Amino acid sequence: MKSTTVELEKIINLHLSNLKDITEEEYSFKPSPAKWSKKEILGHLIDSAQSNIRRFVVAQYEENPFIKYNQDKWVPIANYQQWDTPDIINLWYLLNKQVCHILSNTPENMYNRTSQTDALHSIEWLAADYVKHLRHHLHVILNLEPVAYP
Repeated sequence: MKSTTVELEKIINLHLSNLKDITEEEYSFKPSPAKWSKKEILGHLIDSAQSNIRRFVVAQYEENPFIKYNQDKWVPIANYQQWDTPDIINLWYLLNKQVCHILSNTPENMYNRTSQTDALHSIEWLAADYVKHLRHHLHVILNLEPVAYP
């Protein structure tokens, strides 16, 4: 899991300045009313970070906690489209720094502790999946080569 944490740290540090270089017009553009803007996608990553922080912490002291995230409800309720973009970027960065801190301080004997999402997964699996999910959406926001995510 240490390599996952290092990878996450590299990703957020690498892309922070790239996220700041996107124009407000590009962040706010919605391809259709049913599609998220880049600002909303970044908000979704904030929600994902918060949900996973809870999983990584609670799974260490509760047996198989049930922590599910409904992205279709969270994004509109948080109303990221109306946020100041620099605030969204800063919150995204700080929450991911917190994820890195939590994962780097997770004792090895806790890696296999589980949390219930749609299925039962270990902290170690959730951390690796979190990085894949993050990379997928960052590549969309930054117009980079697509990264598949199931």
